Amino acid sequence: MFSAISWSLSLGLALQAAAAPPFRNDLNEHQPRNISAADLKYTLPLSPGNTAERANSIHVKRDTFVYGPGICGDVPFWPTGTLGNSTTQTDFEKFTAEGVPVKTAVFSDQDIALTAITAAGGIKQLSDYELLYQDQWKKSIPDGVDLGVLSNYTDDLLFSMERLSINPYSTKRLNPSDTLPFPVEDNIATAITGATVELLLKSGRLFYADHSNQKTLESTGRYAAACDAYFYIHPTSGDFLPLAVRTNVGSNLVYTPTDSANDWLLAKMMFNLNDFWHSQWYHLSATHNVAEIVFEAAYRTLSDEHPVMAILQRLTPELFSYRQSAISVLVNKGGFIDRLFAFSGAAAIKTTSDMYTSGFAGNFQANYFYPNLRSRGLLDSTFGPEIKAFPFLEDASVIHTAIKDFMTAFVDSTYPDPSVFTQDKELQAWIVEAVAAKVMDFPTSIDRTTLIDILTHFAFLVSAEHQTLNTNDLAEASGSLPFHPFALYQPIPTAKGVTDLVPFLPNASQAVSQIVLTALFARPEWVKSDRSLTQMFNDPAMLRGMNKKTAEAAAKFQTTLMRFSDVVSSRGFDAEGLCQGMPFIWRTLDPQRAPYFLTI
Repeated sequence: MFSAISWSLSLGLALQAAAAPPFRNDLNEHQPRNISAADLKYTLPLSPGNTAERANSIHVKRDTFVYGPGICGDVPFWPTGTLGNSTTQTDFEKFTAEGVPVKTAVFSDQDIALTAITAAGGIKQLSDYELLYQDQWKKSIPDGVDLGVLSNYTDDLLFSMERLSINPYSTKRLNPSDTLPFPVEDNIATAITGATVELLLKSGRLFYADHSNQKTLESTGRYAAACDAYFYIHPTSGDFLPLAVRTNVGSNLVYTPTDSANDWLLAKMMFNLNDFWHSQWYHLSATHNVAEIVFEAAYRTLSDEHPVMAILQRLTPELFSYRQSAISVLVNKGGFIDRLFAFSGAAAIKTTSDMYTSGFAGNFQANYFYPNLRSRGLLDSTFGPEIKAFPFLEDASVIHTAIKDFMTAFVDSTYPDPSVFTQDKELQAWIVEAVAAKVMDFPTSIDRTTLIDILTHFAFLVSAEHQTLNTNDLAEASGSLPFHPFALYQPIPTAKGVTDLVPFLPNASQAVSQIVLTALFARPEWVKSDRSLTQMFNDPAMLRGMNKKTAEAAAKFQTTLMRFSDVVSSRGFDAEGLCQGMPFIWRTLDPQRAPYFLTI
């Protein structure tokens, strides 16, 4: 295993190589898509005065920004052609340049952390992992790990509530008519929950997360289970709690809270390993891949003067840099995934492609915010009790509502007459083009309601959904040690009775390397900046080209999210030591902390 120091040297060489984009081709006079909007007046293609000019500009884009084979997986299409190549190159060069100070801060902090843990004698017990975070990473993770994550990770409520906050996309409520995925002995289930697992199922209180398919993934030589797990709503307290974790490898052990403290904690760590893998490749397929291909179809059909195109441009700075970065230093042979995880970079690509093509992550309408939650029984379930504390829903719904309010004002003021939709040939062409682009589950016709839904979902994907699973959250919660290892370093036990968990977990050097990776995703410098979610539509140049009602809606959006930021940032623990029903304070969707657009 690489030491943290040699890791940084290797990473530095990889990043230097990544500075030369792998898809650079000869450029021509065509400009990249992110042109200045300083003097642009956004109009619909209805005026006969500029019809020919607009049509010609679209024709040029269609000829020079074309669909090519996917990268970092077979799908979706990747832009090629002279304009496509120049666009992807420009996006990547900007992203690379912006990443220089991030890397400088991370590697400076890395040396401090490694020195501190070495001076302390390394990691000999679980509490030693706290030394990796105490008064360190001040430049790259200045706000530290979410309060409570390091001190309360043995609490079952923290483990289960992570399913309703840091990764709310892996768990579903089982239908009473479903067959139980695996058994739990009646006496054990009753001792934990007050009911058998069959009764929990019949009463709509049983939830399930399944990562068993990870057992077929290519291994790096490190270790991982392929867990599935039950969670349940307690009949008395109403708390959302864990019931059982099954490994699906080796002896296929089933762990529950009745096991020894070490065995049960290891089971939760094994599940977290699988759940983190799920969350990161779901994030890539459900946000990056979907946003890219929807944008590509729009870019080939909408003039740059179209107001919808202006909104999409605003939401997608450096859109085509991220998959390039992933194949340069993340999923490439010998990259981050190969060096730190239990599964390989090739397995990451396969996971991403499978999630996308199955529709689980790739479907557009089915994954609208509320329909997605309803389809998994997490919202408005027709069976079983309501989830009493759902932090992701609580925070994301405020953001989603604010986005939809803006999009409603924008669409209604841009299309005051519904009949104009049939006359907007560019917008109609986008709907048709989505079929050619193989956008999965995209609307096949369009009216005001449909356009509002499309734009709302697009904006939500690139902001709230992405930031829930990625960016600052990796370092501050979901990738924190010791509870969230990227790999295990001892084989999965074939029997219960583990006495020491430390040998299963990364050593000091390996742990520092894991924190380095999570910190490279963080963007603390964007907190309270013009990159924050509060500023999503606060683009003076764009708004000058829009109508007055759109500008007013942008101002209202900013005010709403600034107020919500005050709510989130002022949260603390209640008298029971809980915040939003959890024993940690989750800050990810603070609109002053989360960026408004996709980051790596």
